[in-house]
Amino acid sequence: MEFFDCNAYFGLPAQRPLAPVGSAELLLAEMDHAGVDRALVWHIAQHDVAPQTGNAMLAEAIAPHQRLWGCWTMLPNQAREFPEPDELFRQMREARVAALRVFPESHKFLLNRVSMGVLLDAMSRRRVPLFLSVKRGMSWRGVYDVLAEFPDLTCVVCDHGCWGEDRLFRPFIERYPNVAVDTSQYLLDGGIEAFVTDYGARRMLYGSGFPESYFGGMMMAIKHAQIPLAAKEAIAHGNLARMIEEVQL
Repeated sequence: MEFFDCNAYFGLPAQRPLAPVGSAELLLAEMDHAGVDRALVWHIAQHDVAPQTGNAMLAEAIAPHQRLWGCWTMLPNQAREFPEPDELFRQMREARVAALRVFPESHKFLLNRVSMGVLLDAMSRRRVPLFLSVKRGMSWRGVYDVLAEFPDLTCVVCDHGCWGEDRLFRPFIERYPNVAVDTSQYLLDGGIEAFVTDYGARRMLYGSGFPESYFGGMMMAIKHAQIPLAAKEAIAHGNLARMIEEVQL
C-alpha cells in the first residue's frame, strides 16, 4: 500500500524530540525504512525561528527531492513581510509547495478575517489547503472561529489528540465539506472505522506527526482497520494526492 504523509517535519527544533531529523535526506532515509512513499513536509524553523527563514530553508531542502512536497508558514501581512497572494502562489508553484500552515498562538496573532482575510479568501478560491495543528500553535476555538468565517476553506486539522477528540472535530466535519483531519494522534480503538462509517474515507488523511511520532504507528492502524481496501488507500495516499491536484497555483 502506498503512503503519502501529510504531516511530517524535519530540522533541529529548539526543544528536540528524542530523535531529531536534521535534513531532508535523513527524513527520506527514515521514510524508506518505514515504507512511506511521499510526504508533505515543513521545516521546524518555520515555527521556532521565523516563517520567512523557515520557508526559504524548506524550499532549498526539498528542491532535489521529488518525493517531498512543501508546506509553508504564513503570518498576517499588514507589515508586507510576504508577497501578495498571486505572487505568493507563483512562488509556491515554483518551489513545489502545495499547502500553507499557520501557528497563531505561537506567533502571537489572531487567525480571522481582519488579520488574514485577503489570503484566506484567495486560498478558498484556489483550493490551497491550510494545515492547523491543535498541538502546536492553534486552539480548538480558533479552528471553529476561522471555519465559521471561511466555510469554503480547504483545511486539514492535525494532531488532534491522543485517544480521540471526536466531540471537538466531528461537528465541523459535518458542517464544512472541505475540512479533513489527519491520523497522527488518532489513537482510538475503532476510531478510523467509526469515522469512515459516518463520513466516508475522503475526510481523513494519513499523517504521522514524525518525528514526534513514528511513521509506522498509523500505517499499521490504517492497514488493519476494518474498512474496505479502497477506503484504506484513500486515507493512506489518495486523499492527499487529490487535494494537491486540486490546488490552483
